[in-house]
Amino acid sequence: MSKIRRGGYVFLTWKGDHSPRHVHAYRKGKLVVKWDLDGRAAMKGRASGGVLALIRELESEGLL
Repeated sequence: MSKIRRGGYVFLTWKGDHSPRHVHAYRKGKLVVKWDLDGRAAMKGRASGGVLALIRELESEGLL
């Protein structure tokens, strides 16, 4: 499991998790969005522009 804290969110990924490749974003202990990294779409919840910017930033850093 990978756990990254950034911008008031916690981003979680698991190696060997089911397809598609995705990240879970939490804020204050509650799921905000489960984001499909390959399809660039929400699988569950809603992604604000802020959380999407953080996901893009983490991807560009090679952390997701």
